[in-house]
Amino acid sequence: MTGAGDGATGGAAGGARHIEAIVCDVLGTMVDEPGGLRAAVREAVPGADAATRDLLLSVWQDHIEQEQLRIGHKERPYANSEVLDREAARRVADRAGLTDPAAVERLAGAGRRLSPWPDSVTGLARLARHVPVLGLSNASRTTLLRLNAYAGLRWHQALSAEDARAYKPAAEVYRLALDAAGCPPERVLMVAAHAWDLRGAQAVGMRTAYVRRPVGDPPVGTDSFDLHADGLDHLAELVERAERLDAPA
Repeated sequence: MTGAGDGATGGAAGGARHIEAIVCDVLGTMVDEPGGLRAAVREAVPGADAATRDLLLSVWQDHIEQEQLRIGHKERPYANSEVLDREAARRVADRAGLTDPAAVERLAGAGRRLSPWPDSVTGLARLARHVPVLGLSNASRTTLLRLNAYAGLRWHQALSAEDARAYKPAAEVYRLALDAAGCPPERVLMVAAHAWDLRGAQAVGMRTAYVRRPVGDPPVGTDSFDLHADGLDHLAELVERAERLDAPA
């Protein structure tokens, strides 16, 4: 991926200059959400072949996406991610013929057991040495707490969309982070592996950094983000370079 943040020149870090806070998406950006859900399905339905596991994963993901959209369109009252995950787990169980209540309950908690990408912990620590770093997730408060502990993610502050009773890309979710950061939106950098997430951040005036992951929603030709990075360590390099550019001579 080439773009505003790629390359080795000083201009490559321009999008990271004068940043006072960094906000990171969690699901997909910091942790491998599809991989973790697939592993949970494999554990719950050990006899399923790869094609069946992929089908069951799609059942889960389609339900979550559909219900978040319904909530966003006011077609359903707000329900946090734990409620939606239990619904998704029941749908997967029904499709797979899984009847053990304990197995279904463990499957419903899969969102608390997602592994970080190899550079997530180190990259987060590097970023946090320069500016306050916040996590901003559609996961519920309880799920986010357990997930951060499982994945070893250490934030200055972790925010759940549950506090806005909405799901990204609703503007009120990003405003949670802006309120916590206490600085103008143009001084706050939103980091995500999902272009739809970054578009939502742009709509409230935040700066944006796309981080490439094996999963996620890549930018399209009409997207224009401030930074593009091949991973969190690469993003940290851009932030560090920008800090050197801003340092007094």
